[in-house]
Amino acid sequence: MEVSKITFDNNNIYVEMKDGKKGCHPLKWFPRLDNATKEQLGNYQLSPFGIHWPELDEDLSFDGFLNHTGPKKEAKKV
Repeated sequence: MEVSKITFDNNNIYVEMKDGKKGCHPLKWFPRLDNATKEQLGNYQLSPFGIHWPELDEDLSFDGFLNHTGPKKEAKKV
């Protein structure tokens, strides 16, 4: 998978792939990214499989990002 662009606004991360696939998720789903500065968010490295933020020690796989539906919720104990 190849990235066309990665952008951020105050609340979201957007990833667009060269094949046209797009994904957008709230930064609050990724606490390290949510608490990062704009400079830290912009300091990422791309690999064939995902995005790595060395300063934040955070990794997102493209497959997981494009197929992610939200944070897992803990099951209620009865």
